Amino acid sequence: MKDRVIRALAICCLAGICAWPLAAAPGSGKITGVVVDPSGTPQLGATVTVISEQLANASPVQLFTNDRGRFATAMLPAGLYSIKVTLAGFLPAVDEHVQVSGEHTTLLEIMLGSVFSSFENLRRHPDQSVAPDDWTWVLRTSAATRAVLRWQDGDVALADPLTESDSVHGQPIRARVDLTSGADHPGSIANLADSPGTEIAYDLNVGSRGRMLMAGQFSYNGMAPAGGLAAEWIPTGEWGTGPEMTLVARESQLGPNGPIFRGLRISSDDQLALGDHVSLRYGAEFLSVGFGGTTSALRPRGEIALKLAEGWQASAIMAAQPWQDNPSSGGALQSAMDALDDFPTLLVRNGRPVLENGWHEELGLEHALNKNAKVSAAVFHDDSSHTAVFGRGSTTNTDFLQDYFSDAFAYDAGSSSSTGMRLVYQQKFGQGVHTTFVYTYAGALAPTEAATPGPLRNILATREMQSVGARMSATMPHLGTKFSAGYKWINGPAVSRMDGYGESVYHLDPYLSMEIRQPLPNLFQCHMEIMADVGNLLAQGYEPVLTGDGQLELVPAYRYFRGGLSLLF
Repeated sequence: MKDRVIRALAICCLAGICAWPLAAAPGSGKITGVVVDPSGTPQLGATVTVISEQLANASPVQLFTNDRGRFATAMLPAGLYSIKVTLAGFLPAVDEHVQVSGEHTTLLEIMLGSVFSSFENLRRHPDQSVAPDDWTWVLRTSAATRAVLRWQDGDVALADPLTESDSVHGQPIRARVDLTSGADHPGSIANLADSPGTEIAYDLNVGSRGRMLMAGQFSYNGMAPAGGLAAEWIPTGEWGTGPEMTLVARESQLGPNGPIFRGLRISSDDQLALGDHVSLRYGAEFLSVGFGGTTSALRPRGEIALKLAEGWQASAIMAAQPWQDNPSSGGALQSAMDALDDFPTLLVRNGRPVLENGWHEELGLEHALNKNAKVSAAVFHDDSSHTAVFGRGSTTNTDFLQDYFSDAFAYDAGSSSSTGMRLVYQQKFGQGVHTTFVYTYAGALAPTEAATPGPLRNILATREMQSVGARMSATMPHLGTKFSAGYKWINGPAVSRMDGYGESVYHLDPYLSMEIRQPLPNLFQCHMEIMADVGNLLAQGYEPVLTGDGQLELVPAYRYFRGGLSLLF
């Protein structure tokens, strides 16, 4: 009995000795902080990397600051840590030997500096104070959310964020599958096919920071197969706020024995804030197309925005192709899907393929009336050597590129040039209603009174016209239904795009268009919604013309319907 008692006491002592280091080991704590610029303004979207200085095998923790510039870690083992903060347009900041102690929260304030602020600090007198400034640049790749200003109770946030993050009810979305009835660009064989198809997108993390957005599409019609692949590389992992590179490849066949279209598009975009008063956005895309021949194009683009005074900014744009934007977008995954449908219109001229092109130059001025309203004005010049027009009719002329699924065609109308101006007013009501009103005076191709019918391009000429448009988007609070509708009226028989850049930026197509997204009950391990897009619902603007190739009908905007089901995982 005594031996048993002695053995029991020995085991207890041994267990106590072994447990003593664990009990004596320090606990865990948190790190929380705020990232600001030299003027003390919180910075949204900064990347915060937390690295242990004592645990060599520990993986770095990566965080992003919210709209108040704040970040917070989960529970960390006690010890010393290094904090690295990066943000486009600023110099990296590193805070070393940050102590984390048991059951405590370590508070930090990290200041980011730019090259210009560093020079300013060198030449400023030590006692000289910095003038307060309650604004900051917020850079977005999307054209409709370019670097503009927005105030909200003294805090800076994104300017009219019309796009959503990739999350539903707070849950992150990594994949998306769309089952659709066809394309929304009838007559353009360079983009999605007019037959039913499936689109798939996936968000893949690469390394500790990077993201790769992958998307694919294929059509079901076996007599005219079509498909495409897209990859969007985001080195910083911050979609819409840093460098982005995109690769798109598409292939489609016009009928069982028809010609094959093959296209390749490579684009790169980036943005940069120069101090607190200047922001730059720049990029370029390379296109190569094969269709009975080959053609290629290099298209640069750039924008500079300058803060003039509180609530005022000026901008200058030079671009061959506008930054793509979709206010109803679902975030990064939708961006990857949109890249599949982002080729310029393919045309044929004298039996050789050509791409619709153009060069847009614009000077703009924008004023924020308050945190929910702004007005802007712009003067611009558009110039094109291959202007696309669409129509309906049957002709044997090979310059009319016929759509396999219908009697629609695309035609190279030749050169066009015009100068115009645009006035825009945008207003936000509450949390879910956005309105946009646009007035435009610009040129577009229109039929002339030709005495003798000849080739179509010979009876088209640039004519100055006016247009008035409005668009509204809203979200119903309880049902979650997202609805948007727009109407653009043109006071003349325009048969080509009138201010195509503005139409892309403000998502305002000619005549009546609508979009609906309705979430469905979650019956499976995914989120589902039905979608419906309608273009030129009233079939307005169809213009009959008599040419040497017969009676044709030109269509500035096709009437189309595109519906489907979207699955989010």
